[in-house]
Amino acid sequence: MAHVAVWQRTSTLRGALLLKVVIPLVAIMLGFSYLLLWTVERNSERRLQEEVELVARAVRLPLSDSLERQHDRTSQQVLESVLGLGRVYGAYLYDDQGKLVAFAGAIEPDQDQSSIQELTADGKRRGGYQRIRGREVYSYFLPLEQSGGRINGLLQVTRRWNDFERDTRRLRVIAGISAAALALAAVCIVLLGHWSAIGRHLQQLTQSMARVASGDRQHRAPHSGPQEIAVLGRALNQMLDSIADAEQRMAAQKAREAELESRLRRTQQLAAVGRLAAGVAHELGSPLSVIDGKAQRVLRSEHLEDGQRKGLLQIRSQVRRLSEIVRQLLEFGRAAGRPARRMPADVLAHSAAAAVADELASLDVKLHLQAPDVALHCDVDPPRFEQALTNLLRNAAQASPGGRVMLRWWQEADCLMFQVEDDGPGVAEQHRAALFEPFFTTKPVGKGSGLGLAVAHGVVAECGGRIELVESPLGGAAFRISLALANEDDTHANG
Repeated sequence: MAHVAVWQRTSTLRGALLLKVVIPLVAIMLGFSYLLLWTVERNSERRLQEEVELVARAVRLPLSDSLERQHDRTSQQVLESVLGLGRVYGAYLYDDQGKLVAFAGAIEPDQDQSSIQELTADGKRRGGYQRIRGREVYSYFLPLEQSGGRINGLLQVTRRWNDFERDTRRLRVIAGISAAALALAAVCIVLLGHWSAIGRHLQQLTQSMARVASGDRQHRAPHSGPQEIAVLGRALNQMLDSIADAEQRMAAQKAREAELESRLRRTQQLAAVGRLAAGVAHELGSPLSVIDGKAQRVLRSEHLEDGQRKGLLQIRSQVRRLSEIVRQLLEFGRAAGRPARRMPADVLAHSAAAAVADELASLDVKLHLQAPDVALHCDVDPPRFEQALTNLLRNAAQASPGGRVMLRWWQEADCLMFQVEDDGPGVAEQHRAALFEPFFTTKPVGKGSGLGLAVAHGVVAECGGRIELVESPLGGAAFRISLALANEDDTHANG
């Protein structure tokens, strides 16, 4: 699990920058710092050695002259003056036989006389590190020449190794601190640069994705940041817009499919109910005719009492009512058997108005027709469509006795609209869902069969149209029929 956690941290962009940019950069900086430190140490060491050499060359002539004249006291004074420079650990003067003539310093040298004699005879300047009585020092040997050019002695000037080591240690501390500061600065610059240029914009993008994933489908990612990240934000928004459009199309498609399925089920139910109603009506039609005929024949008798005559009249009245129900059942169960014809809208409207004129007059209902300025046509089965309009007008009159009913038609886009309005009480909200169901009625028992609107709905559906309940400008109910408007050129051709 620890390896997985490490991999997850390094697989991020920030981890990749640290692993593939910062660490190699720091390694290069450390390597360069080490090389620079090594160079500086060598230069510092060389400088300290040169200081010893300069001191030795500065006193070479006085010491050579004092050896030539054998002024030991002068030689001692010169050597002690060398120590006053503060950089010299010890100064030693030898004659040409390798014998120590004078020295100044903390300790006496432990050089072998023969080796000193060899260095003197060699006549070369030499420098190197050695131990003098257990202490590490740097010694510089300078042959001394007298006026004739003959070597008459050897000068040894030493400096403690601690002086070199102190400067080296100081340089290493400075170099280490500088390298650490540069590495820390590089890490901070990379991390801050990553956050400023990329990190915060990626975080905003990630937060936007999280909001969308949590259900906020309306949220869109910002277009801020570098061009590449802004392109990602725009691509994400385009994807979300495409998903939203697809979901809307799917929802609309599902709604259409649900509506079509509902209409199909309703059509199948109405067809089944229609077949049942037609069968029932056919079986009831003949007995009702027999009953009405018998009652009419008995009423012709002259020996009937008033009570009997009244009862027979009531029988005939109920038979007529049942006959009307049978007629409506037959109308409801009748399938469209005739082809549609192109008909003028005003002819259909006036025919339906004429069919219910007497009934509207008996209810003291005033019917108004409102026609457009131009002639409009539609393809319908005229008798059945007139029956649908008649049922709507009859229902409107029965809903507003003594009131007003309006039948108007007009063109809306490529549709022909019929609307029947009344100023009655309207339709309660709880009744609207079942308004076009067969045998559903809001009238008292014995006042309606519940088939008028069902027949109208079926007829309009046969014509390829729709019927719906809308708000009435008169204050009551309004039923609107929408049919396909017949093309004017086709109308002339068919005419």
